[in-house]
Amino acid sequence: MSTTEAAYDYVIVGGGSAGGAVASRLAAAAPDATVLLIEAGPDGRGVAQIVDPPSWPKLAGTALDWGYSYEPTAAVAGRAIPVARGKVLGGCGATNAMLWYRGHPADYDAWEAAGAAGWNYAALLPYFRRSEDWEGGASSQRGAGGPMRITRPPAPHPVASALIEGAAELGLPTLDDPNAGDNCGAALANLNISKGRRFSVVDGYLPAWAPPPAPGQVPVGAHTQAPDPPANLTVLTGSKALRLGFSPARGGAALGGTAGPQCDSVFHTVRGLVRQTRARVQVVLALGAFGTPELLIRSGIGDPADLGRLGLPVRAALPGVGRNLQDHPVVMGMNFRARGRLGLARDNGGGAIMNWRSSTAARPDLHAFVAQNMHAYPDGAARYDLDSALSGGAEVFAISPGLMGSVSTGYLRVRSLEAPPGRGGVEVASGFLIQQADVDALAESVDMIMDLAATAAYADLIDKPLMPPGRLDRSGREAFVRENCASFFHACGTAAMGTGPAAVVDPELNVIGTTGLRIADASVIPVIPTGNTQAPVIAIAERAADLILGTRS
Repeated sequence: MSTTEAAYDYVIVGGGSAGGAVASRLAAAAPDATVLLIEAGPDGRGVAQIVDPPSWPKLAGTALDWGYSYEPTAAVAGRAIPVARGKVLGGCGATNAMLWYRGHPADYDAWEAAGAAGWNYAALLPYFRRSEDWEGGASSQRGAGGPMRITRPPAPHPVASALIEGAAELGLPTLDDPNAGDNCGAALANLNISKGRRFSVVDGYLPAWAPPPAPGQVPVGAHTQAPDPPANLTVLTGSKALRLGFSPARGGAALGGTAGPQCDSVFHTVRGLVRQTRARVQVVLALGAFGTPELLIRSGIGDPADLGRLGLPVRAALPGVGRNLQDHPVVMGMNFRARGRLGLARDNGGGAIMNWRSSTAARPDLHAFVAQNMHAYPDGAARYDLDSALSGGAEVFAISPGLMGSVSTGYLRVRSLEAPPGRGGVEVASGFLIQQADVDALAESVDMIMDLAATAAYADLIDKPLMPPGRLDRSGREAFVRENCASFFHACGTAAMGTGPAAVVDPELNVIGTTGLRIADASVIPVIPTGNTQAPVIAIAERAADLILGTRS
């Protein structure tokens, strides 16, 4: 929509996977309430790389990417590490690799153990299931008929099939469904793809705003004839949130939150001008692990020392804002020259995953995926001269290992208020590989991938390893991991849920020390799960909608 009213009942800030799900559920369940969804990026219509699943890597570094990078540190060989974040309606769900993978059930029990009372796997399972339209149908673990379509590759690429067969040769189980309990083993990936096109939160929860099919492309669901938008839901794109507005506390329990200033408005840009839009009932932040803590800090919510440095008044003293940043490191990547032609990329350019335990882990903490093309940073590709392999007519594919059980943490801080919200005004430190335990586990994973590449399953696919060109000794593996460490783009934890002194939101998702303000995105995750973050983020959003509706007077 091109205009906004002066006030809405609910104002949702951030139109990514979480924000889209919350806005949709509120509008549907409370037809008498008005809902505004604010998104900084465009609506994404007409962008072929969003719709075409194998094209998603082309979106990094474009205008649809916020352009964040993790600060360079000695732990990652002095390199800045790009962190792609979708700046478009649908957020990262419109630009990511479309993987739907929860991790292990015990990951969510760890949330409750960390202080998020009532947030465990049993409590979240109904929300996982409610969000899903799983191709395998409903079961005790999976949902059907929900907004998010989830499928497996119908004709897996040979390098994907070989991963599953090779893992079995190494003694790992073959999993029919990695989202149905124990996740140790190899499986075809669960993907947000339907009829050959991406199926994001926009398609599932906001179909009136979803991109139409390209000429000759098979329509998906509502795209056959886009539905009319709900009369009580306004979606405003191209609108950047600047800060939150507050007034003295009023109301009380009916509005949610604890005693403190009432968040009653959002200052945001509309066609270049600053507008203040009021929220009669509640503001919900869903800008993700970077955007949410930055907006809190710019609004006077955070560590008093940091707020004082920036010259900001303290609305709520919450030292945990921006702390506890967690992400999964991945080795980008272990590349192999193929014996023959690999054919066109299929599915999301991968198609299979593998999970196993490092030598010190109680449950799977290591993960690998296939890439049907080269997977390397330019400096790594140059170091191993991958271009020579390609220029000779050979094709290259990768099997890339990562650590889903990482223990290192980082932080986000606002450098200056002079720059507008976004990458320019913040410092984001990943913490990658600061803890030696993370380095040791990833070093083990390099050997495991070499073992996998040597199985009979890959004998007809791999001519020789290129990056690295052979097995490495212990110091070589550590150097390889540090020089080629990248991000899985699973940032979370920077406004963690809990009850202790570092908590930012309580178990009802209210921002502690305020009223009328909730958070429903990856920033509230107290302990990163050993999987991709889209499924848990949407489960959080589903539960947030229930919590919010429970506060309506």
